[in-house]
Parts: sequence; C-alpha cells; structure tokens
Amino acid sequence: MDYTDERLCSIALTLCEGIGTLTAQRLVKTAGSAAQVFARRHELAQLNPDIQPGALKALDTPGIFARAEQELDFADKHGIACLTPKDEGYPVRLCQCDDAPLYLFYKGKANLNSLRVVSLVGTRRATEYGKQFCNDFVRDLSALCPDLLVVSGLAYGIDIAAHRAALAQQVPTVAVLAHGLDRIYPSTHRKTAADMLAQGGLLTEFLTGTEPERYNFVSRNRIVAGMADAVIVVESGEKGGSLITAELANGYNRECFAMPGRVYDEVSKGCNNLIRDNKAALIQGAEDFVATMGWGIAKSKPASIQRALFQELTEEESLIVQLLRQGDLPINALTVESNIPVSRLSGILFEMEMKGIVKAQAGNMYHLLG
Repeated sequence: MDYTDERLCSIALTLCEGIGTLTAQRLVKTAGSAAQVFARRHELAQLNPDIQPGALKALDTPGIFARAEQELDFADKHGIACLTPKDEGYPVRLCQCDDAPLYLFYKGKANLNSLRVVSLVGTRRATEYGKQFCNDFVRDLSALCPDLLVVSGLAYGIDIAAHRAALAQQVPTVAVLAHGLDRIYPSTHRKTAADMLAQGGLLTEFLTGTEPERYNFVSRNRIVAGMADAVIVVESGEKGGSLITAELANGYNRECFAMPGRVYDEVSKGCNNLIRDNKAALIQGAEDFVATMGWGIAKSKPASIQRALFQELTEEESLIVQLLRQGDLPINALTVESNIPVSRLSGILFEMEMKGIVKAQAGNMYHLLG
C-alpha cells in the first residue's frame, strides 16, 4: 500500500474508531495532510496539545488501510474520482466549512467549481406549483447565468424536479447522495441518475455498502448547503430535511431563499416560517434572485481606479485587483482564478476590505471600489 497516497489516508482516517469529521479535520490541520497524520502520529500530541489521547490511539484501528484500498479499487474500476481538498476538482466552497468531508467520490462531467452553484431542495410531497417553479426558475436562471450548476439530493419531490428541470435546459446538475456509488436510491430515479452522468454527476462521501439510513441524509445535507452559493427551499412542511439544509446554509454564511406559499398549505409552512423568522429571503423568480445575489452584469470600471493606492499592494492583492477589474466575482471564483487557497484568500480579502479596496456583497461576491 502507498501510505503517502492522500486519498488512501483520508479514507483510512475516517474509518478510525471514534474519530469524527471535526476531529479528523483538526488532525489534518495539525499535520498538514491526511498522509502526514499517520506519518507523524507520534508528534501530534506535541504539535497540538488539544488533541485527545483517544484520537491518537484510534489511528491504530486495525484494517482501515485494507478497507480504504478496497474502496479505491472499486472507484478506479468504475471511473469514479476520489477527491480530497488538495485536488483541483474538490468543491472549493466546501473548504470554507469546518466540517467539510476529507474526501468525496464523484462520477460525472460537471465542474463542481462552476462560477454559479445553486442548491434547490424541498419536500418529497411536491405540488405542481413547486415543480413548475423549479422548471421556470432553472430555465430563467440559466439564461441569465450561463455558467450554472444545479445541486440537489435526487430524492422524491422537489429534488428530482430540480434535476429534471436542469436536464431539460441542458444545465449541469449534480446529486449529492446519502449512500455509496454502488447503488441508486430511490431506485425509481435510476434513469435520471444515468442521464445526469452525461450532463452533471453523482457525488457522495459514503463508502460502498452504505445504506441510505436516515442520519446519512442529514450528513448529506451539509454538502448540499456547503458546496453552493445559495440554497433555495422550494416547498417544505413545518419539519423536514430541507429546513435542516437551510439551517446549515445560514451557518455556513450561504444565502438562503424560500418560495412563499399560501398560509394554509402544509407544504408551504416551512418556507413561510423561514421567511417570517428572517432565516431566508423571499424568492419569486430568477430575476430577483440574481439581483439579490449581485450576479448582474458588472459595469466597466475606469482604468484609473486608485492607482496610487494600488501601487502599494502585495503581489497577491494586485492579482485580486486585476481579477476584480473584469467584474464582481464570488470568493470561489477568486480562489480558482488566483490559485490562492481559500483559507488564505479570506484573510487577504478582509485586509483589502479594511483598506477600502474591495467590498463584500451578498452571495460571497466581492466588488472593487472606485
């Protein structure tokens, strides 16, 4: 086995008994990579005294590397990519989340780092009103924002309506699954899932053999929320998984929207409550959504913007200024274009904001001040 393979070590780390996502992330941050967690296991206590002895002992869990290698063999055999945060294809927006998966299995063709990523979620008991909204919204948004990725969870109701609306408009769409890529759940959506492989993809953090248990859907929802610029709840009862996704989106500082409905409709109570409690903005269509997100066409900026100030910028700050001169950009696009890790980029943008060079706007967009 190649114990320097980041993919292998990332999977093995999640298989350690008693090590959850947050502890695994803390270990990786301390050591520098999943591979270094195992290579430097005897130094970790000195590097980070906050790491519990039980977590270090768990690194010796038997059989973890054999199981990880088995999973990689399956992935390689079936054309599935195993992405870690160190890979270019890993969703860069997720890197902003403390509980981001250490790896993701992905089969498909869509760019997970598209310029605009929107997650549409909602009840499994969708009405024709909700399904029609999905169709109209995706159609109109794709016309306004060509580089668009639609994300959902392949479930009954709003999820599958969102995926099918995207397929109909030839918009890339990705389903985040609550099980391994050795199955499709629900099986009735197998045809849609197959269509998505050519025009989108399937994404999961779960190993083969994982059943679609209830608690896996909650874990899945954090990816749906974290990899998007905005989460839109189309229809929801007073309780449901889509409301959990909305809570996660708020926790990740993602924009959250809800489609309003009649006060007596059961499938609209959750959305109406989100709007009432200021946990989601009211959405009526693609145009007001684009306006709220600040995704409109940027106006050209004069070439003489603060030239004296810009001469004092660092090399990285100058690069960001150069990119923003072409128009407003979200932090994920700046990360991709500048090749600056998002953890460092956030600090640089904060400093630039303090200097009065850039301004943060809705949807994690950044605007160059004139």
